[in-house]
Amino acid sequence: MYDWNDLKAFLAVAETGSTLAAAQALRVSQTTVARRIAALEEATGLNLFERRQAGYALTPVGEAMLGSAAAVREAADRFSEAASASSREVGGTVSLTTMEIFAVTILPPILRDLRAEHPGIHLQLDTSDEQRDLASGAADVAIRSSKQPTGAGLVGRRIADNPWTVYCSRDYADRHGIPHSREQLAAHPFIGGGGGVWEPYQAWLRQYGLENSVVMKYDTGTGLLAGVRSGMGLTILPAFIADREPDLIRCIPPKKEDTTGLWLLTHERLRHVPRVRLVLDYLARELAKRARED
Repeated sequence: MYDWNDLKAFLAVAETGSTLAAAQALRVSQTTVARRIAALEEATGLNLFERRQAGYALTPVGEAMLGSAAAVREAADRFSEAASASSREVGGTVSLTTMEIFAVTILPPILRDLRAEHPGIHLQLDTSDEQRDLASGAADVAIRSSKQPTGAGLVGRRIADNPWTVYCSRDYADRHGIPHSREQLAAHPFIGGGGGVWEPYQAWLRQYGLENSVVMKYDTGTGLLAGVRSGMGLTILPAFIADREPDLIRCIPPKKEDTTGLWLLTHERLRHVPRVRLVLDYLARELAKRARED
């Protein structure tokens, strides 16, 4: 039995002529490609390449094996296409819970594209400030910002680091300047509230003795964003959201202890339900892509 990844390495080296170019095409290390070629040669007992100074060249045996390996790749591609077609046919309602501020900034284009690719999936978005209990069935999927998620039977993955720090609008910076240290923050007004954002926000303020600097509070995340965009004052926001806001400026770098994780979660009993699995995998891919863009 041969490892499909070994065959992919074989094909990539055969087509590019070097382990370096093959590694770049496969998005793995050059060492990994060389190791997989060696593993395939050992498993087959065949010398597939001649190692030359200018690169790798197929031996006559390697040439003879190339067609069979390409046929395996074509079969794998057909399987992947069939699986994708089947996944597009998955249907049903998936309930997703997250902070309102996340739901109105990061998620709309992702959910739009998810629905375009998988029209059978219906989404129910819960932006309540109260953390929903996935174990009781209050929601199927959760996106949370925390150091470590809590709750019975939760499974999922940490998508990205999500540090919290101070932001202001470009208009505010032009009129009042940007505080560049925590000592300078006390001279500036803060806008508070923000629904689910408020609890970690308050913890940040307490840590730096700035509770009395809050001059206005909003009930919702959209209100908080509107307030800081308008130039009313400073606010504390998670970087995964705020760094993508073109009108906002990060005032000071976050400390390591102010960093949470962005978590994508479900309950263990739902992890293999097709509609939930589809939404989890789609969100994980798209959120991770945005994290890599930072």
